[in-house]
Amino acid sequence: MAIGLSRLHFPVTTLGPGKRIGIWFQGCSIRCAGCLSPETWRFTREKIATEALIEQIRPWYSQADGITISGGEPFDQPEALTALLHAIRQDFQGDILVFSGYSYTAISAYLDTMNGLIDALVSGPFEQDSPQTIKLRGSDNQVLHLLTEAGKVNFGDFDQPLNDKEKALDMTIDGQGIVNLIGIPRRDDMARLQVILQQQGHHFAPITK
Repeated sequence: MAIGLSRLHFPVTTLGPGKRIGIWFQGCSIRCAGCLSPETWRFTREKIATEALIEQIRPWYSQADGITISGGEPFDQPEALTALLHAIRQDFQGDILVFSGYSYTAISAYLDTMNGLIDALVSGPFEQDSPQTIKLRGSDNQVLHLLTEAGKVNFGDFDQPLNDKEKALDMTIDGQGIVNLIGIPRRDDMARLQVILQQQGHHFAPITK
């Protein structure tokens, strides 16, 4: 099975508890207004085999507390997502969190076939006009589902209000100088970053679809 992949990163500290392996799928049919990652919307013919992806992330297993899968939209590639989850579960002991812009009802048939593979799921589209006051949510309409005992233990305290100390982002810079922000930004974070960079004479050009 092959996966449309946007990127991998370790460690991620802003999308779940502990140090996490981040896996971003490439391609999204939902395309929420105000999305932080519109560069992941476009579907691509270039894909990576599940086995090759696992070989890339396996060296991080011993250091990782969990894995977070986002996108793009993972459930736009349900067969690839299922194959990846099975492959991860073969020798990774941490928890798995998946973000989806679909409602729980819309993906429930897929989730029935993934029983025990996903510990926690955040479902629902990002709504840029909705409040943002709860942990792990870009907007308060999104719902955290604790699907396993590990999910209940590791993510139980994420179903509560967000405090200012937790409003943080990870940042990566690749070899081409492209900056990726990882996490769930506050509504004004990107505008504030643009102003700060422009005041310092830097060019700010978000990657779009």
